[in-house]
Amino acid sequence: MPLRRIRNIFWWLLVVSLLTISIFLALGSPTSPTAIASVTHLEPAPGEILYRSQTKLDDQSGHVWQVVLFKQIYPGQNTSVNLRLVGFPNSAELIHPQPLKITTASGQVFTAVDVFLDEAPAPTIGQYDFQTILPQLPNEPLQLAIPLPGQKSINISVPYPVVLEWREVMRDGA
Repeated sequence: MPLRRIRNIFWWLLVVSLLTISIFLALGSPTSPTAIASVTHLEPAPGEILYRSQTKLDDQSGHVWQVVLFKQIYPGQNTSVNLRLVGFPNSAELIHPQPLKITTASGQVFTAVDVFLDEAPAPTIGQYDFQTILPQLPNEPLQLAIPLPGQKSINISVPYPVVLEWREVMRDGA
């Protein structure tokens, strides 16, 4: 009798353990794309205002990129809106100056000018002028194509909620 009871307890614990593991894997599934951005408002210096949306997105190879859209407002000067892409370790080195290609889900193509004319702060950083492009972009997912040497590119998918946050950054301080 005790052996049978031990066996039943063992099977019960095994089933509960497998069920628990399945639930945790389903909640944190690596196949479900997540993109959580956050819009912040900063005042780095008196009169200077910075609005920013920041998130981490994967490229087609699974490398992680920090994607930051920011709007800078300086007293008595023009407002600037830029998109900065920062590759994490093992990301490709970017070449400058090369435009960023933006493709909408409906097939429209835009190009953003590379802000770093000669040299970026690090080889895996790119920054692009979004001042005139952002107002033209539709509210739909985007595909960013970062140019590499030899007619190759790195593709990063930008989900719809992130595009909406970019619009919020554009409206703030307007």
